[in-house]
Amino acid sequence: MVQVGCRLWNLSIVSVLVLTIYNVLLTVRLMHAPECILPQVTKSDTYQHTGVKDAHPPPFHKHPALPNLTLSAGKSVDEQPFQNLDLRLGRWDARHLIKMFDFALVGDKFPSLSEKYVVCLATQSSLEKLFSLVQVAHHWSGPISAAVYAAGDEELNLLMLYIVYLRKCHQAVRDRVSFHFAFPKEKLARSVRSVDLAELAAMNCFKPEAMVQQLLKKRPMSISKWRFKNPYPQNHLRNLARKNCQSGYVFLTDVDIIPSMRMCEGLDVFLRHVTCEGRCAYVIPTYELDERVRFPTNKSELVRLANKGLARPFHHKVFIYNQYATNISRWQSTVTDGPEVHISHRVTNFEFLYEPFYVALDTVPPHDERFLGYGFTRNTQVYEMFVADYEFHVLSPAFTCHWGLQQKRTRPLWRENQNSANRRHLELFKKEVFARYGKDPLHMVARASKDANKPKDKQTHS
Repeated sequence: MVQVGCRLWNLSIVSVLVLTIYNVLLTVRLMHAPECILPQVTKSDTYQHTGVKDAHPPPFHKHPALPNLTLSAGKSVDEQPFQNLDLRLGRWDARHLIKMFDFALVGDKFPSLSEKYVVCLATQSSLEKLFSLVQVAHHWSGPISAAVYAAGDEELNLLMLYIVYLRKCHQAVRDRVSFHFAFPKEKLARSVRSVDLAELAAMNCFKPEAMVQQLLKKRPMSISKWRFKNPYPQNHLRNLARKNCQSGYVFLTDVDIIPSMRMCEGLDVFLRHVTCEGRCAYVIPTYELDERVRFPTNKSELVRLANKGLARPFHHKVFIYNQYATNISRWQSTVTDGPEVHISHRVTNFEFLYEPFYVALDTVPPHDERFLGYGFTRNTQVYEMFVADYEFHVLSPAFTCHWGLQQKRTRPLWRENQNSANRRHLELFKKEVFARYGKDPLHMVARASKDANKPKDKQTHS
Protein backbone atom coordinates (compact mmCIF):
# COMPACT_ATOMS: atom_id res chain seq x y z
CA MET A 1 0.00 0.00 0.00
CA VAL A 2 2.91 2.30 0.83
CA GLN A 3 4.51 1.65 -2.60
CA VAL A 4 1.25 2.49 -4.39
CA GLY A 5 1.01 5.74 -2.44
CA CYS A 6 4.59 6.63 -3.38
CA ARG A 7 3.94 5.94 -7.04
CA LEU A 8 0.85 8.19 -7.01
CA TRP A 9 2.85 10.88 -5.26
CA ASN A 10 5.67 10.65 -7.84
CA LEU A 11 3.13 10.78 -10.68
CA SER A 12 1.60 13.94 -9.20
CA ILE A 13 5.02 15.57 -8.96
CA VAL A 14 5.80 14.72 -12.60
CA SER A 15 2.42 16.09 -13.73
CA VAL A 16 3.01 19.37 -11.92
CA LEU A 17 6.48 19.71 -13.46
CA VAL A 18 5.15 19.03 -16.97
CA LEU A 19 2.39 21.62 -16.57
CA THR A 20 4.85 24.17 -15.20
CA ILE A 21 7.25 23.70 -18.13
CA TYR A 22 4.34 23.94 -20.57
CA ASN A 23 3.15 27.22 -19.06
CA VAL A 24 6.66 28.68 -19.17
CA LEU A 25 7.07 27.75 -22.84
CA LEU A 26 3.63 29.16 -23.70
CA THR A 27 4.42 32.43 -21.94
CA VAL A 28 7.72 32.77 -23.82
CA ARG A 29 5.96 32.12 -27.12
CA LEU A 30 3.30 34.75 -26.43
CA MET A 31 5.90 37.34 -25.44
CA HIS A 32 7.73 36.81 -28.74
CA ALA A 33 4.67 36.89 -30.96
CA PRO A 34 4.74 39.71 -33.57
CA GLU A 35 2.01 41.67 -31.79
CA CYS A 36 3.67 41.39 -28.39
CA ILE A 37 7.23 42.49 -29.06
CA LEU A 38 8.30 45.07 -26.53
CA PRO A 39 9.22 48.33 -28.27
CA GLN A 40 12.90 48.76 -29.12
CA VAL A 41 14.62 51.74 -30.69
CA THR A 42 16.48 50.58 -33.80
CA LYS A 43 17.38 52.17 -37.11
CA SER A 44 13.95 51.16 -38.40
CA ASP A 45 12.41 53.33 -35.68
CA THR A 46 13.74 56.51 -37.29
CA TYR A 47 12.19 58.35 -40.20
CA GLN A 48 12.54 61.48 -42.27
CA HIS A 49 10.01 64.09 -41.18
CA THR A 50 9.80 67.60 -42.66
CA GLY A 51 13.48 67.44 -43.50
CA VAL A 52 14.58 66.55 -39.98
CA LYS A 53 15.66 63.09 -38.92
CA ASP A 54 14.01 62.44 -35.55
CA ALA A 55 14.13 59.32 -33.42
CA HIS A 56 10.61 57.96 -33.71
CA PRO A 57 9.79 57.02 -30.12
CA PRO A 58 8.18 53.74 -29.14
CA PRO A 59 5.25 53.82 -26.69
CA PHE A 60 6.22 56.46 -24.15
CA HIS A 61 6.17 54.06 -21.22
CA LYS A 62 8.69 51.73 -22.88
CA HIS A 63 11.59 54.05 -23.67
CA PRO A 64 14.92 52.25 -23.71
CA ALA A 65 17.99 53.63 -22.04
CA LEU A 66 19.99 55.96 -24.27
CA PRO A 67 22.99 58.23 -23.69
CA ASN A 68 22.45 61.17 -21.35
CA LEU A 69 21.59 64.58 -22.72
CA THR A 70 24.51 66.92 -23.30
CA LEU A 71 23.97 70.64 -23.68
CA SER A 72 26.33 70.86 -26.63
CA ALA A 73 24.54 68.17 -28.67
CA GLY A 74 22.44 69.13 -31.67
CA LYS A 75 20.96 72.54 -32.46
CA SER A 76 21.59 75.32 -29.96
CA VAL A 77 18.52 75.81 -27.77
CA ASP A 78 17.68 78.64 -25.38
CA GLU A 79 18.00 77.08 -21.93
CA GLN A 80 16.30 80.06 -20.26
CA PRO A 81 13.26 80.71 -22.47
CA PHE A 82 10.96 81.87 -19.65
CA GLN A 83 12.95 84.84 -18.38
CA ASN A 84 10.49 87.30 -19.93
CA LEU A 85 7.41 85.63 -18.45
CA ASP A 86 5.81 88.24 -16.17
CA LEU A 87 3.61 86.43 -13.68
CA ARG A 88 2.01 89.71 -12.60
CA LEU A 89 0.14 89.75 -15.90
CA GLY A 90 -2.04 87.03 -17.43
CA ARG A 91 -5.85 86.92 -17.60
CA TRP A 92 -8.55 85.50 -15.36
CA ASP A 93 -11.44 83.22 -16.16
CA ALA A 94 -15.04 84.45 -15.73
CA ARG A 95 -15.20 83.41 -12.06
CA HIS A 96 -11.71 84.59 -11.12
CA LEU A 97 -10.62 81.06 -10.20
CA ILE A 98 -7.91 80.36 -12.78
CA LYS A 99 -5.23 82.73 -14.09
CA MET A 100 -3.99 81.98 -17.60
CA PHE A 101 -0.98 82.97 -19.68
CA ASP A 102 -1.20 82.72 -23.46
CA PHE A 103 1.96 81.73 -25.35
CA ALA A 104 4.27 81.43 -22.35
CA LEU A 105 6.61 79.78 -24.85
CA VAL A 106 6.16 79.68 -28.62
CA GLY A 107 7.32 76.75 -30.74
CA ASP A 108 10.12 77.71 -33.11
CA LYS A 109 8.04 76.89 -36.19
CA PHE A 110 4.56 77.28 -34.70
CA PRO A 111 3.72 80.48 -36.64
CA SER A 112 4.86 79.11 -40.01
CA LEU A 113 3.19 75.73 -39.40
CA SER A 114 -0.04 77.55 -38.54
CA GLU A 115 0.10 79.17 -41.97
CA LYS A 116 1.02 75.92 -43.72
CA TYR A 117 -1.75 73.73 -42.25
CA VAL A 118 -5.45 74.48 -41.88
CA VAL A 119 -5.68 72.34 -38.73
CA CYS A 120 -4.04 72.66 -35.31
CA LEU A 121 -3.87 70.06 -32.54
CA ALA A 122 -4.93 71.49 -29.17
CA THR A 123 -4.23 69.52 -26.01
CA GLN A 124 -4.02 69.92 -22.24
CA SER A 125 -1.98 68.38 -19.45
CA SER A 126 -0.33 68.70 -16.07
CA LEU A 127 3.31 67.88 -15.35
CA GLU A 128 2.44 64.25 -14.51
CA LYS A 129 1.38 63.37 -18.05
CA LEU A 130 3.38 65.80 -20.13
CA PHE A 131 5.77 63.04 -21.26
CA SER A 132 3.05 61.87 -23.67
CA LEU A 133 3.68 65.01 -25.69
CA VAL A 134 6.84 63.40 -27.10
CA GLN A 135 4.94 60.83 -29.11
CA VAL A 136 2.16 63.28 -30.00
CA ALA A 137 4.68 65.72 -31.46
CA HIS A 138 6.46 63.02 -33.46
CA HIS A 139 3.19 61.82 -35.01
CA TRP A 140 1.63 65.24 -35.64
CA SER A 141 3.62 67.38 -38.08
CA GLY A 142 1.50 70.54 -37.76
CA PRO A 143 1.14 73.17 -35.02
CA ILE A 144 0.36 72.02 -31.47
CA SER A 145 -1.17 74.26 -28.81
CA ALA A 146 -0.61 72.83 -25.31
CA ALA A 147 -2.20 74.24 -22.15
CA VAL A 148 -0.47 73.10 -18.95
CA TYR A 149 -1.65 73.41 -15.34
CA ALA A 150 0.64 74.09 -12.37
CA ALA A 151 0.12 75.02 -8.73
CA GLY A 152 2.58 77.34 -7.04
CA ASP A 153 6.18 78.37 -7.66
CA GLU A 154 7.80 74.98 -7.03
CA GLU A 155 5.60 73.09 -9.46
CA LEU A 156 5.90 75.83 -12.10
CA ASN A 157 9.69 75.77 -11.97
CA LEU A 158 9.76 71.98 -12.23
CA LEU A 159 7.39 72.29 -15.20
CA MET A 160 9.61 74.85 -16.92
CA LEU A 161 12.67 72.65 -16.44
CA TYR A 162 10.83 69.73 -17.99
CA ILE A 163 9.65 71.79 -20.97
CA VAL A 164 13.21 72.95 -21.63
CA TYR A 165 14.30 69.30 -21.42
CA LEU A 166 11.66 68.26 -23.97
CA ARG A 167 12.68 71.04 -26.34
CA LYS A 168 16.35 70.24 -25.92
CA CYS A 169 15.87 66.54 -26.64
CA HIS A 170 13.12 66.52 -29.27
CA GLN A 171 13.13 68.87 -32.21
CA ALA A 172 9.51 67.94 -32.95
CA VAL A 173 8.51 69.45 -29.60
CA ARG A 174 10.80 72.43 -30.05
CA ASP A 175 9.44 73.26 -33.49
CA ARG A 176 5.74 72.46 -33.21
CA VAL A 177 4.54 73.03 -29.65
CA SER A 178 3.51 76.33 -28.10
CA PHE A 179 2.87 76.23 -24.35
CA HIS A 180 0.28 78.14 -22.34
CA PHE A 181 0.06 78.12 -18.54
CA ALA A 182 -2.84 78.08 -16.08
CA PHE A 183 -2.64 78.55 -12.30
CA PRO A 184 -5.28 78.25 -9.56
CA LYS A 185 -6.10 81.37 -7.57
CA GLU A 186 -5.19 79.62 -4.32
CA LYS A 187 -1.75 78.61 -5.62
CA LEU A 188 -0.63 81.36 -7.96
CA ALA A 189 2.94 81.17 -9.20
CA ARG A 190 4.83 84.37 -8.41
CA SER A 191 8.48 83.83 -9.33
CA VAL A 192 10.40 82.38 -12.27
CA ARG A 193 13.75 80.83 -11.45
CA SER A 194 16.50 80.13 -13.93
CA VAL A 195 16.66 76.57 -15.25
CA ASP A 196 19.29 74.49 -13.45
CA LEU A 197 21.64 73.68 -16.34
CA ALA A 198 23.50 70.99 -14.41
CA GLU A 199 20.25 69.19 -13.68
CA LEU A 200 19.19 69.63 -17.29
CA ALA A 201 22.44 68.09 -18.53
CA ALA A 202 21.87 64.97 -16.42
CA MET A 203 18.41 64.23 -17.84
CA ASN A 204 18.11 61.27 -20.22
CA CYS A 205 16.60 62.29 -23.56
CA PHE A 206 14.80 59.03 -24.24
CA LYS A 207 13.28 58.49 -20.81
CA PRO A 208 10.70 61.27 -20.64
CA GLU A 209 8.38 59.42 -18.26
CA ALA A 210 11.20 58.52 -15.90
CA MET A 211 12.35 62.15 -15.92
CA VAL A 212 8.85 63.28 -14.93
CA GLN A 213 8.81 60.85 -12.02
CA GLN A 214 12.23 62.10 -11.00
CA LEU A 215 11.02 65.70 -10.94
CA LEU A 216 7.78 64.87 -9.14
CA LYS A 217 9.81 63.55 -6.21
CA LYS A 218 11.08 67.11 -5.76
CA ARG A 219 7.59 68.60 -5.65
CA PRO A 220 6.64 69.67 -2.10
CA MET A 221 4.30 67.25 -0.37
CA SER A 222 2.00 70.16 0.46
CA ILE A 223 1.42 70.77 -3.26
CA SER A 224 0.79 67.09 -3.93
CA LYS A 225 -1.81 66.96 -1.15
CA TRP A 226 -3.44 70.17 -2.38
CA ARG A 227 -3.63 68.85 -5.94
CA PHE A 228 -5.19 65.61 -4.70
CA LYS A 229 -8.02 67.46 -2.95
CA ASN A 230 -8.73 70.14 -5.56
CA PRO A 231 -10.31 69.51 -8.98
CA TYR A 232 -8.26 69.69 -12.14
CA PRO A 233 -9.73 72.43 -14.42
CA GLN A 234 -9.95 70.38 -17.61
CA ASN A 235 -12.35 72.67 -19.43
CA HIS A 236 -10.37 75.82 -18.69
CA LEU A 237 -7.33 74.14 -20.22
CA ARG A 238 -9.26 72.88 -23.24
CA ASN A 239 -10.53 76.36 -23.98
CA LEU A 240 -7.07 77.86 -23.40
CA ALA A 241 -5.40 75.44 -25.81
CA ARG A 242 -8.11 75.68 -28.47
CA LYS A 243 -8.35 79.47 -28.58
CA ASN A 244 -4.59 79.79 -29.05
CA CYS A 245 -4.63 77.70 -32.20
CA GLN A 246 -4.15 80.00 -35.18
CA SER A 247 -5.55 77.64 -37.81
CA GLY A 248 -9.18 77.58 -38.87
CA TYR A 249 -9.75 73.97 -37.76
CA VAL A 250 -8.89 72.52 -34.36
CA PHE A 251 -8.37 68.91 -33.32
CA LEU A 252 -8.94 68.99 -29.55
CA THR A 253 -7.52 66.06 -27.55
CA ASP A 254 -6.10 65.11 -24.16
CA VAL A 255 -2.32 64.81 -24.04
CA ASP A 256 -2.30 60.99 -23.74
CA ILE A 257 -4.37 60.58 -26.92
CA ILE A 258 -1.82 59.78 -29.63
CA PRO A 259 -2.72 60.59 -33.27
CA SER A 260 -2.02 58.12 -36.03
CA MET A 261 1.04 58.80 -38.15
CA ARG A 262 0.79 61.49 -40.85
CA MET A 263 -2.71 62.39 -39.69
CA CYS A 264 -2.06 66.11 -39.97
CA GLU A 265 -1.14 65.89 -43.66
CA GLY A 266 -4.17 63.72 -44.40
CA LEU A 267 -6.56 66.03 -42.55
CA ASP A 268 -5.08 69.08 -44.25
CA VAL A 269 -5.90 67.71 -47.71
CA PHE A 270 -9.36 66.53 -46.62
CA LEU A 271 -10.36 69.78 -44.90
CA ARG A 272 -9.28 71.92 -47.85
CA HIS A 273 -11.66 70.06 -50.16
CA VAL A 274 -14.56 68.86 -48.01
CA THR A 275 -17.96 70.44 -48.50
CA CYS A 276 -20.15 70.83 -45.43
CA GLU A 277 -23.73 71.96 -45.69
CA GLY A 278 -24.44 73.46 -42.31
CA ARG A 279 -22.27 72.69 -39.30
CA CYS A 280 -19.94 69.69 -39.27
CA ALA A 281 -17.61 67.97 -36.85
CA TYR A 282 -15.33 65.16 -37.98
CA VAL A 283 -14.91 62.33 -35.48
CA ILE A 284 -11.58 60.51 -35.15
CA PRO A 285 -12.07 56.93 -33.84
CA THR A 286 -10.16 56.36 -30.62
CA TYR A 287 -8.79 53.04 -29.35
CA GLU A 288 -7.00 51.61 -26.35
CA LEU A 289 -3.82 49.68 -27.10
CA ASP A 290 -2.30 46.78 -25.23
CA GLU A 291 1.00 48.04 -23.82
CA ARG A 292 2.94 45.13 -25.36
CA VAL A 293 2.32 46.11 -28.99
CA ARG A 294 3.86 48.68 -31.25
CA PHE A 295 1.80 51.65 -32.31
CA PRO A 296 -0.04 50.60 -35.50
CA THR A 297 1.26 52.31 -38.63
CA ASN A 298 -2.11 52.22 -40.40
CA LYS A 299 -5.77 51.26 -40.04
CA SER A 300 -5.20 47.70 -41.25
CA GLU A 301 -2.73 47.04 -38.45
CA LEU A 302 -5.06 48.57 -35.89
CA VAL A 303 -8.00 46.43 -37.00
CA ARG A 304 -5.78 43.33 -36.92
CA LEU A 305 -4.83 44.15 -33.32
CA ALA A 306 -8.49 44.73 -32.45
CA ASN A 307 -9.44 41.35 -33.90
CA LYS A 308 -6.85 39.73 -31.63
CA GLY A 309 -8.03 41.56 -28.52
CA LEU A 310 -4.93 43.76 -28.39
CA ALA A 311 -6.87 46.95 -29.14
CA ARG A 312 -10.44 48.03 -28.45
CA PRO A 313 -12.59 51.19 -28.50
CA PHE A 314 -11.57 53.80 -25.95
CA HIS A 315 -13.17 53.26 -22.52
CA HIS A 316 -15.07 50.25 -23.85
CA LYS A 317 -14.87 48.48 -20.48
CA VAL A 318 -15.03 51.47 -18.14
CA PHE A 319 -17.58 53.69 -19.90
CA ILE A 320 -19.01 52.25 -23.12
CA TYR A 321 -21.07 55.36 -23.92
CA ASN A 322 -17.83 57.31 -24.47
CA GLN A 323 -17.39 56.15 -28.08
CA TYR A 324 -20.47 54.03 -28.66
CA ALA A 325 -22.23 56.33 -31.14
CA THR A 326 -19.14 56.32 -33.38
CA ASN A 327 -20.12 52.80 -34.53
CA ILE A 328 -16.62 51.37 -34.44
CA SER A 329 -17.73 48.03 -35.92
CA ARG A 330 -18.84 49.79 -39.09
CA TRP A 331 -15.55 51.69 -39.24
CA GLN A 332 -13.56 48.46 -38.86
CA SER A 333 -15.53 46.72 -41.61
CA THR A 334 -13.91 48.88 -44.32
CA VAL A 335 -10.21 48.16 -43.99
CA THR A 336 -9.32 48.53 -47.69
CA ASP A 337 -10.85 51.96 -48.21
CA GLY A 338 -7.68 53.73 -49.33
CA PRO A 339 -5.06 55.90 -47.56
CA GLU A 340 -6.75 59.27 -48.20
CA VAL A 341 -8.74 60.72 -45.30
CA HIS A 342 -12.45 60.61 -46.10
CA ILE A 343 -15.83 60.30 -44.43
CA SER A 344 -16.65 56.73 -43.48
CA HIS A 345 -20.18 57.33 -42.20
CA ARG A 346 -22.35 59.74 -40.28
CA VAL A 347 -23.20 59.38 -36.58
CA THR A 348 -26.91 58.58 -36.56
CA ASN A 349 -27.48 57.31 -33.02
CA PHE A 350 -26.30 60.28 -30.98
CA GLU A 351 -27.00 60.06 -27.28
CA PHE A 352 -26.07 62.15 -24.28
CA LEU A 353 -22.70 61.13 -22.72
CA TYR A 354 -21.14 60.66 -26.17
CA GLU A 355 -17.72 62.32 -26.06
CA PRO A 356 -15.68 61.76 -29.22
CA PHE A 357 -12.45 63.46 -30.15
CA TYR A 358 -13.24 65.49 -33.24
CA VAL A 359 -11.96 68.07 -35.72
CA ALA A 360 -14.08 71.18 -36.29
CA LEU A 361 -13.88 74.84 -37.11
CA ASP A 362 -12.91 76.98 -34.15
CA THR A 363 -16.45 78.29 -33.91
CA VAL A 364 -17.88 75.42 -31.86
CA PRO A 365 -19.33 76.21 -28.40
CA PRO A 366 -16.69 76.47 -25.67
CA HIS A 367 -16.35 73.92 -22.88
CA ASP A 368 -18.35 75.06 -19.86
CA GLU A 369 -15.84 76.04 -17.18
CA ARG A 370 -18.27 75.46 -14.31
CA PHE A 371 -17.51 71.75 -14.68
CA LEU A 372 -14.32 71.19 -12.69
CA GLY A 373 -12.47 67.93 -12.23
CA TYR A 374 -14.31 64.80 -13.38
CA GLY A 375 -17.86 64.50 -14.59
CA PHE A 376 -19.68 66.03 -17.56
CA THR A 377 -16.68 68.03 -18.80
CA ARG A 378 -16.53 66.88 -22.41
CA ASN A 379 -19.90 65.30 -23.08
CA THR A 380 -21.79 68.48 -22.18
CA GLN A 381 -19.91 70.43 -24.86
CA VAL A 382 -20.58 67.72 -27.45
CA TYR A 383 -24.25 67.69 -26.43
CA GLU A 384 -24.51 71.45 -26.99
CA MET A 385 -23.01 70.98 -30.46
CA PHE A 386 -25.68 68.39 -31.19
CA VAL A 387 -28.45 70.76 -30.06
CA ALA A 388 -26.87 73.48 -32.22
CA ASP A 389 -27.40 71.23 -35.29
CA TYR A 390 -23.85 70.01 -35.75
CA GLU A 391 -23.54 66.83 -37.79
CA PHE A 392 -20.90 64.32 -36.68
CA HIS A 393 -19.08 62.46 -39.48
CA VAL A 394 -16.64 59.65 -38.72
CA LEU A 395 -13.37 59.84 -40.66
CA SER A 396 -11.25 57.01 -42.02
CA PRO A 397 -8.48 55.81 -42.00
CA ALA A 398 -7.32 58.34 -39.37
CA PHE A 399 -7.43 57.21 -35.72
CA THR A 400 -6.01 57.94 -32.29
CA CYS A 401 -4.83 55.61 -29.52
CA HIS A 402 -4.45 55.61 -25.77
CA TRP A 403 -1.90 53.26 -24.21
CA GLY A 404 -3.26 50.53 -21.95
CA LEU A 405 -6.38 48.35 -21.92
CA GLN A 406 -8.41 49.89 -19.13
CA GLN A 407 -10.45 47.89 -16.65
CA LYS A 408 -13.47 49.06 -14.69
CA ARG A 409 -12.73 49.60 -11.03
CA THR A 410 -14.36 51.28 -8.09
CA ARG A 411 -14.42 55.06 -8.44
CA PRO A 412 -12.44 56.77 -5.62
CA LEU A 413 -14.35 58.97 -3.19
CA TRP A 414 -12.70 62.19 -4.33
CA ARG A 415 -13.72 61.53 -7.92
CA GLU A 416 -17.28 60.71 -6.91
CA ASN A 417 -17.44 63.98 -4.95
CA GLN A 418 -16.37 65.93 -8.04
CA ASN A 419 -18.90 64.07 -10.12
CA SER A 420 -21.69 64.91 -7.67
CA ALA A 421 -20.76 68.60 -7.67
CA ASN A 422 -20.77 68.68 -11.47
CA ARG A 423 -24.10 66.86 -11.60
CA ARG A 424 -25.64 69.83 -9.81
CA HIS A 425 -24.26 72.15 -12.50
CA LEU A 426 -25.68 69.85 -15.16
CA GLU A 427 -29.30 70.63 -14.32
CA LEU A 428 -28.78 74.35 -14.90
CA PHE A 429 -26.66 73.69 -17.99
CA LYS A 430 -29.44 71.69 -19.67
CA LYS A 431 -31.94 74.49 -19.05
CA GLU A 432 -29.51 77.09 -20.41
CA VAL A 433 -28.92 75.09 -23.60
CA PHE A 434 -32.68 74.76 -24.05
CA ALA A 435 -33.14 78.50 -23.61
CA ARG A 436 -30.25 79.29 -25.96
CA TYR A 437 -31.40 77.14 -28.87
CA GLY A 438 -35.10 76.64 -28.14
CA LYS A 439 -34.75 72.88 -28.63
CA ASP A 440 -34.63 69.79 -26.46
CA PRO A 441 -34.01 66.96 -28.98
CA LEU A 442 -33.11 64.34 -26.37
CA HIS A 443 -35.79 65.52 -23.92
CA MET A 444 -33.07 66.34 -21.41
CA VAL A 445 -35.08 69.07 -19.70
CA ALA A 446 -38.33 67.12 -19.73
CA ARG A 447 -36.65 64.09 -18.15
CA ALA A 448 -34.52 66.01 -15.65
CA SER A 449 -36.38 64.57 -12.70
CA LYS A 450 -35.69 61.02 -13.91
CA ASP A 451 -31.96 61.46 -14.43
CA ALA A 452 -31.25 61.22 -10.71
CA ASN A 453 -32.61 57.67 -10.71
CA LYS A 454 -30.30 56.40 -13.46
CA PRO A 455 -27.46 54.02 -12.51
CA LYS A 456 -24.39 55.97 -11.46
CA ASP A 457 -22.17 54.36 -14.11
CA LYS A 458 -24.38 55.86 -16.82
CA GLN A 459 -24.54 59.36 -15.44
CA THR A 460 -21.11 60.72 -16.15
CA HIS A 461 -17.60 60.42 -17.32
CA SER A 462 -14.94 62.93 -18.26
